[in-house]
Amino acid sequence: MIRIAIPNMTCGGCAKGVMATLREAAPGQQPRIDLERREVVLAGDAAALVAALRADGWEATVAGAA
Repeated sequence: MIRIAIPNMTCGGCAKGVMATLREAAPGQQPRIDLERREVVLAGDAAALVAALRADGWEATVAGAA
């Protein structure tokens, strides 16, 4: 599992947008969003997930292993 920091995910609407991106980039995954920490935890290729999030306008970086 990896943690991805998304500093510009600031509200529930943002979380829905992040989920939509991740559903497309990592079908079948169950991402866990922590809105307070502005992070998401899921399994997958960290570089590909960050690239997909960035392509949709999210300021995503790998925050470490979960």
